[in-house]
Amino acid sequence: MTDKKINVHEAKTHFSKLVARVINGEEFIIAKAGKPVARLLPIKEKASKRLPGSAKGKIFISPDFNSPLPEDMLKEFEE
Repeated sequence: MTDKKINVHEAKTHFSKLVARVINGEEFIIAKAGKPVARLLPIKEKASKRLPGSAKGKIFISPDFNSPLPEDMLKEFEE
């Protein structure tokens, strides 16, 4: 996104309009006497917290999961 530079007076005068544009993804740099002092940008949603145990009953691990592989399959890995 391209940042648009606006002065403090313009930001105060058109704040509601700027916020509406920020909601649509625009970003603005606010400057005082031509020097950038702040950035107005949308807040990104935080990822939801992980809930331990939420996959309970959805995953199956075979009882022989950790058993040695058959000899013919081991040979395939070595070639």
